[in-house]
Amino acid sequence: MNQTTATALGVGIFGGLATMLYMSTGTVLIWAAFVAWASFFAIGGTRAAVPLNITCNLFGVVVAWIVGLLILANPFPGLATPVWAGLLVLVSVVIYISASVIPAFSSVPAVTFGYAATFAYISQTPDVFSTGTMLEFSFSNVLINVGLSMIGGTFFAYGSAWLSGVLAKPAADA
Repeated sequence: MNQTTATALGVGIFGGLATMLYMSTGTVLIWAAFVAWASFFAIGGTRAAVPLNITCNLFGVVVAWIVGLLILANPFPGLATPVWAGLLVLVSVVIYISASVIPAFSSVPAVTFGYAATFAYISQTPDVFSTGTMLEFSFSNVLINVGLSMIGGTFFAYGSAWLSGVLAKPAADA
């Protein structure tokens, strides 16, 4: 089977399984899993990409989570929240891109995917962008929910890459 067809089937099969599983839980986020999935393939789609994708995605989640908490704790009452948030994003992006010299955080796009997914969740999900929710031990906490969703997405991505490789191998000569 050609590689394009094998990849389409591998990703389609694992994507369908992931969707059924994630949607059955009612907690983890299939869209965050697909973001991590794309990130995995963007950094090579190999076994070696698994730990790199996970550490980079999670680093982005943690950095954005800290920024979210700092936005909520604005110590400057006269400073408008959008200005404070913008300053925090500026500083945090400089920090996480600078951290790319550390091998575990070397994929800036993968870090950015985790960072962006975190802000997507807290800005679009009602009642989760609060200090209490962001510090509680529950699936409402962005750190837990997006983090676990992306870890799972990476493993589903690896499974789909494996299946694609199996399907693309030429049949043995008889």
